[in-house]
Amino acid sequence: MSKRALVLAIFCASLISFFSLSAPAQAGVYVHFGIGVPFPPPPLRHEVVVVRPGPGFYWVGGYWNWRPGYHRYVWVPGYWSRPPHRHAIWVAPRYSYHHRHHYYRHGYWR
Repeated sequence: MSKRALVLAIFCASLISFFSLSAPAQAGVYVHFGIGVPFPPPPLRHEVVVVRPGPGFYWVGGYWNWRPGYHRYVWVPGYWSRPPHRHAIWVAPRYSYHHRHHYYRHGYWR
């Protein structure tokens, strides 16, 4: 199995396990807007970006992550990460409001 296939398999397994933990009453159906959540996240926290640990690292800013099992947002502090491939771009998590519903979409490497 190639390294890329292994990473993809681990990513898919992580997504499946994440969504299997969510209760239907707490998180809605995932549509192209994201996961339905009952309320918007708190304001982003101010972070100090620490020194880059080395070449090739990219700063992933802190964000509020929806935790359906806890029925709340949890702050994920910013961190340095190496992109999965040379031209990868980090797409930060997004929150939106559409048709009187709040939605959350996870961040990912594109």
